[in-house]
Amino acid sequence: MPAIDPALPTATTLFALAALLIAKRRGSHLGVWISKPIAAAGFVVLALVTGALNTPYGAVILLGLVLSMAGDVLLIPENNDKTFKAGLVSFLLGHVAYAAAFLSIGVDFQAAGIALVAVVVIGRAVLRWLTPNVDTDMRVPVLAYTIVISSMLVAATGAASLHDRPDIFVGALLFYLSDFAVARDKFVAPGFWNGAWGLPFYFVAQLILAFGAHI
Repeated sequence: MPAIDPALPTATTLFALAALLIAKRRGSHLGVWISKPIAAAGFVVLALVTGALNTPYGAVILLGLVLSMAGDVLLIPENNDKTFKAGLVSFLLGHVAYAAAFLSIGVDFQAAGIALVAVVVIGRAVLRWLTPNVDTDMRVPVLAYTIVISSMLVAATGAASLHDRPDIFVGALLFYLSDFAVARDKFVAPGFWNGAWGLPFYFVAQLILAFGAHI
């Protein structure tokens, strides 16, 4: 079987992302259902064709990508609390997988410590912003999710610093930032412009992490 050029799944994700943004702008639910899973499948395939299964680190990153893909699909239905919560859990587990992968290759504790201070400050500010708009039954899940994504970014910062891998930091940071768009859309001010920047951040983040999963 001929090898797949990594450019193919990368381009698939980027073209599907463009289609997804157009579908969202036009309010086409069918367009979203078609384009979003394809965009997510692209980053999973990218990890596979670049050798993610050849190392323990790559295998765990691949698990995170698959969990993220599942979360993508679960978040497609609008105004559905059950699928939103399931998607939240899937993404939370994806972040746990990423954090575990980063920790497995070792971290620079000084860099991780600096990142920890930063995410604590940011996390507290974000929770103060979100909490008045979050229903009581969602406050604990939102808090847990904030802690997990912050921990993922701390682990990524430490791993990136130790191994001189800025791609790990950039991928994790973009993923972290993209979640703010999801939170704003769900709890504060729903609208197209949340996804207009959040989705590109998210999918580019996954492509970066997928491409570097072979170490």
